[in-house]
This record gives sequence, structure tokens and C-alpha cells, in this order.
Amino acid sequence: MTAPAAARPAVSPVAALAGTLPAAAVDAVLRAALLEDAPYGDITSQTLIPADARATAVLAARVPGVLSGGEVFAAAMKLTDPGADVELLVADGAAFAAGTALARVNGNARAVLLAERVALNLVQRMSAIATTTAEFVALVDGTGARITDTRKTTPGLRVLERYAVRCGGGANHRFGLSDAVLAKDNHLAVLTGGDPAKLTAVLREAKARLGHTTHFEVEVDNMDQIGPVLAAGVDTIMLDNFTLADLAAGVALVGGRARVEASGNVNLATVAGIAATGVDVISIGGLTHSVAALDLGLDLELGLDSERNSDQTAGQAAP
Repeated sequence: MTAPAAARPAVSPVAALAGTLPAAAVDAVLRAALLEDAPYGDITSQTLIPADARATAVLAARVPGVLSGGEVFAAAMKLTDPGADVELLVADGAAFAAGTALARVNGNARAVLLAERVALNLVQRMSAIATTTAEFVALVDGTGARITDTRKTTPGLRVLERYAVRCGGGANHRFGLSDAVLAKDNHLAVLTGGDPAKLTAVLREAKARLGHTTHFEVEVDNMDQIGPVLAAGVDTIMLDNFTLADLAAGVALVGGRARVEASGNVNLATVAGIAATGVDVISIGGLTHSVAALDLGLDLELGLDSERNSDQTAGQAAP
């Protein structure tokens, strides 16, 4: 089992995030999103906004939360205008209050408007994930349980959503199917032919075929499976949809011989009780699959070239 939280080194979530979001992955997501949103350009801005107009835009928080996606916001603006000046005013992983200015960009007005919706969609979703994760992390503080995500992510956005979980102080489960063995109920049914007496032997045989660095996890859905799975020498046992009493009993039965993960029926009302049973990991699909976008906005101040219009107009970008 993992060490209690008090025994772990205190690392700021903000400091731990440096360099953990791959620039190439961000670029790929942004290019695909811009191609979807403006495959032939932004005809509205091209029709209404002079080509040489400049804009200053502020990314502003309408509600409190935890930021994730500042780098993504900046990259979106620089993708449409490489000469844009982007200032990140709040770091990813930091909490903010309603009304906080999170970032400021100055650049070509058409380019800012072109990037606006893509940048907002991503930073709003990422910040929602970070904020939700931070709520869960706070509720298990001091128990030693680690909050993790699952593979229930938006197709194409997993690298961003997993990063957002880290911004909220959570940890990542396996990134994808290629990273670790996680035998679930359907795998076990095929593997044993429905005969539970075969469970230990078939798991041992499977584990023997793996490289020594490959993590092996098995999901169980009743107490009777724990002993045979544990006897196979797996690394992690996932207790799926167990009651609190059975979670505590399962942790005691494992006795530190494998990591214990809890999953199923995890929400803000139940997570503290689950953590108190002594599990090492609590995996939560809801961190990524069902969050509502955090209310952030982009407030624009447009300044046209003095030869065309010396007045400044202020307003809020269209949805």
C-alpha cells in the first residue's frame, strides 16, 4: 500500500506541472480544431474587420475555479498570429476567484477572433476538469488515497484532459490500452470460460508472458475473487462497486501485498468514505466524461488603425 499522505513530500501542483504538456500534442489538437471551425477561413471577420486591425483580449473568469490550459490558450492565439503577444497571468494548477483576469493577448484582430472559440472551448473544459479534480482531492486529503482519472475521455483530447487532472492535483491512470494490463470482468470470463477455479493459474500464465516492467492489474467484483487474484501475484487489484464494508475488508485481506484501487459509484458525496477504507487509489470516470465547461470569457477591446477609425470599441466576443 502507498504511504500516508503526510509521509509524501509536499509538492505544489503548480510546480509539478512544468513541461508536462507536450507542445506537439497541443499543436495537433489545435490544428484539427481550427480546421473543423474555419476550414476556409472566418468569413465574418474577413468581411467586417480590417486586415490591419489590432485587438487586445482578456481571458476572464466568470466563476471561481482552478486553471488548466493557459499554454493551450497561448498556443491557439500564436497559431493564428505568430506575432501575438500572450501574457499568462495565472499559472495552470492555481486557484482563482470570479472576476480574475487569467491571460491577456494582443495581436491581429482577425487572428484573435479566429482562435477565440477554439481556445475558449479547450480552456473551459480543461479548467472544469481541474476544478472538479481539486474538489475530490480536497475531500480525501490526509487519507493516503490517490485520485485518478480513467480512459473515459473525449476522443482526441485525452492528452489535454489528463493534463487537466494533474492541474487539479490528481494523478493519471494508464494512458491507453497499450500501457498496462487491466483485466476486467469480460477478459476474465473469456480467460476462465466461466470457471473461477482456473483464475489463479490463467493469471499467472498471462503474467509470465509480460515484460518485468509491465504493470498488471485485475478488476474483481466480489470478495471471493480477491484471494485467487492475489495468489497470482498481480500488482493492483481493483475493487469494483464494492460497499464500504467490503472495501475495508478487501484492503485488510490484501494486506499490502498489492495496491488496492476502488472504482464505481464515486462522487463528491461518497469519495471521503471510500478513501477512509484504506484503498490506495480511487479512479473516477466523472473527472473527464461528465464535467460542464467552466464559465470563462474572452473580453475584447478592438483598436482600428488610426487612418480608418481612431475610436476604440469595447465589447464581448460573440458566441
